[in-house]
Amino acid sequence: MHLSFTPPRQVKIGDAAAFVGSTPRAIRHYHEIGLLPEPERGVDGRRRYGYEDMIRLLWIRRMADAGIALDDIRDSFTTGTATADADADAVGADGIAGILERLEESLADQEAELRRQRTAVRRMRTEGSRMGLLSDFVTERLKSLPEGSLHQADLDDLLVTERVFGPLGAAVRAGRFIALATHPALREESDRLNDAEEALDDSVAVDDPRVARVAAERHAFESTLHAVIEESGLGEEDDALFDAWDALHPVPADDEAGPGSGKREPGSMSAFEAFGKMPYDFSPARQRCMELAEELSVRDSPAT
Repeated sequence: MHLSFTPPRQVKIGDAAAFVGSTPRAIRHYHEIGLLPEPERGVDGRRRYGYEDMIRLLWIRRMADAGIALDDIRDSFTTGTATADADADAVGADGIAGILERLEESLADQEAELRRQRTAVRRMRTEGSRMGLLSDFVTERLKSLPEGSLHQADLDDLLVTERVFGPLGAAVRAGRFIALATHPALREESDRLNDAEEALDDSVAVDDPRVARVAAERHAFESTLHAVIEESGLGEEDDALFDAWDALHPVPADDEAGPGSGKREPGSMSAFEAFGKMPYDFSPARQRCMELAEELSVRDSPAT
């Protein structure tokens, strides 16, 4: 039985593109970058593609679909054809194997990043959009608080703290907001003081009596808050946080740097760096108020 149809010995670029599932534009690009040799042209001046060209196009399409960069595909073909002896095919196979190994490693990294992103999205859906922006190490300490007991400003503060000092620093800082959330009188006084400090805008002179008065009130409040934190056991919880962090992130035997060594966590920055990069719209009067409150704190701190 004879075939009633005789396949063409060569095809034009449109037919070649249709067969391999590509486009003429893509094939022309392959020619431009040296991935596919220029085929012979017919009497009409158009490219003609034969069997070997189609095989190479199929290879290119399959490898590109697998995520291999065109430059890597070209290099693998070049390596395989640059050697004229019998080991040429083996050399080319080794080149492709190396490319595939690197591709698999890259895909594994992408999968890990996708899992991290999905975990972050899931946490934001579960914890709420703002709470979920914090790491698990921080939110774990806040889970026992009643819903709505944390202010937006509290979560914003923790977000900045985590960026500067890492999850451990933010988890320790969270003790402050736990105390405020569980002591209504403290929360009320904190809100009042925040409003008083915000009122120290650019219209207030640095030597205005209100500056010193608010500074003294802030110092008194911070002393009271510190006492509440210690009496409620939150201070002891802070110590436990360091132990928990060390358990989750053991220090290698040849690395003696610990939480108190000055070695920062990956992605964090020093307070000095943060001050130069994180803007705070504080008026001169408010900055002076902060300085005075700090001076009072130093004055009243126990001698060492």
